[in-house]
Amino acid sequence: MLTVAGVEFESRLFTGTGKFSSSQLMLEAINASKSQLVTVSMKRIDLKTGADDLLTPLRQAGVRLLPNTSGARNAKEAIFAAELAREMLGTQWIKLEIHPDPKYLMPDAVETLTAAQILCERGFIVMPYVHADPVLCRRLEDVGCAAVMPLASPIGTNQGLVTEPFIKMIIEQARVPVVIDAGIGAPSHAAHAMELGADAVLVNTAIASSASPIEMALCFRDAVNCGRRAFEAGLGRVQTQAVHTSPLTGFLQQ
Repeated sequence: MLTVAGVEFESRLFTGTGKFSSSQLMLEAINASKSQLVTVSMKRIDLKTGADDLLTPLRQAGVRLLPNTSGARNAKEAIFAAELAREMLGTQWIKLEIHPDPKYLMPDAVETLTAAQILCERGFIVMPYVHADPVLCRRLEDVGCAAVMPLASPIGTNQGLVTEPFIKMIIEQARVPVVIDAGIGAPSHAAHAMELGADAVLVNTAIASSASPIEMALCFRDAVNCGRRAFEAGLGRVQTQAVHTSPLTGFLQQ
């Protein structure tokens, strides 16, 4: 069982809601994944009515919404989006995303830390999307973030765990849940992240852009579960020298 800010989740697979060809397909894929926490971008919500064809089915499905500040270019814009989400959606939870770079969507570390501190002081449950930077993740923990979400590789690229050495450091030092976000393109990537000891993964593009999103959601669900079970079972030690799988027996020397 995963606990974030006092809330327990049976599923360690978090999902996004973007890029699906229809809301119905998105909902069916989320249901198949068994995800209990889904992100939704504030820029997709009708600001006049506070709703669209996205929110109602998600609420009916019983999933917890994690609004994100995607599109914000600095701390000021992200804080505004978070306050808007709290007012419109009635949730303190926020996925903090600040990426002023439109080409690579790299998160801005300075603006993210600034916004995180202010939002935590205002009572938000902050889950920041960041570079796989162990020092930054510790700083975000110190200001009160409920989890950290280091990127595996650039958003939407499906490149997998390009930042693996740094993710290992973050996991080793973390005092809050570590959710691997962005770049996970295959179920094997998710399984590997979980084997490393990640607390959860967030997947969107790999499911939404699949030829069969529902089937892919099932694959990710199983991969995350298997990866977590392998981590808890304990992986064997990696060595450079060959080791006999069976001890040498005496008759060979006779």
